[in-house]
Amino acid sequence: MADYPEINIRLAVNRIDNNLISRDNIQPRIYTPGEGVLTQTDYLRGHGTYVDEDECLRASVAGILEKVNKLITIRPLKARYQGEIGDVIVGRITEVQQSRWKVDTNSKLDSVLLLSSVNLPGGELRRRSAEDEQTMRRYLQEGDLICAEVQSTYQDGSLSLHTRVLKYGKLSQGVMVKVPPALIKRKKTHFHHLANGATLILGNNGYVWIGASSQSADKSEGGFTQDLTRVAHEDREICARLRNCVLILSTCNILLTDTSVTYAYEESGKYKANELLQPEAIVDVALLTHHRLNQ
Repeated sequence: MADYPEINIRLAVNRIDNNLISRDNIQPRIYTPGEGVLTQTDYLRGHGTYVDEDECLRASVAGILEKVNKLITIRPLKARYQGEIGDVIVGRITEVQQSRWKVDTNSKLDSVLLLSSVNLPGGELRRRSAEDEQTMRRYLQEGDLICAEVQSTYQDGSLSLHTRVLKYGKLSQGVMVKVPPALIKRKKTHFHHLANGATLILGNNGYVWIGASSQSADKSEGGFTQDLTRVAHEDREICARLRNCVLILSTCNILLTDTSVTYAYEESGKYKANELLQPEAIVDVALLTHHRLNQ
């Protein structure tokens, strides 16, 4: 097995998935595109399905069947992020437009952050003037990472964001990791200050932010401040280890919470940060973390 590292990882993933399934003794059926789901007619067709000429309900995506009364849907195994109002997201500015920023949020379309949906420096509550619009790049420019909340959704599926709460705003001194959005549950809080001093933001859109410290931004600057101080070697080591632990949990399909990340971080102590990218370490840390979560 040592010559085939991808087989080791796949076996570990299957073992973890089987343990999760065995709790309810239910083996989920995975439907492939075009496969027949139902031949009955008294149903409601949901997302991920279509009806052929013979009035047979078929799957249009690869996923798992979900049934709510007469509503039949196929939940895809892998999909883009579909935002809901109140979601906490981590995104990257892709374009500065007239009185708005375009933000990559891992969804089908870029999201929109309006100039009227941010706090101006000083926290002043006033109407945005032409001067504010001309100085938009001083606040946020292309490539900047931000944390925001979904304010509303448009008819085409794109999202409208806001950063009016002071815990939102520009992110700096850290690293962003991309994981499947399905691994992050919607919870009351997505901001976590870990015992090792790092900050963890679990974005509902699948973007995870690992900050080098838990120091909050200057509130007087409306969430636009950027910390450019030198990060200590110990903090960089912590961020690198946390980043690799998040990738291990994502590879093995373990839900990302502050508890699971903390357990993985503690179990990874016997390895160096760069050794966590090796298949043997991935399998070992994932199985130990899964065992602790089941206790």
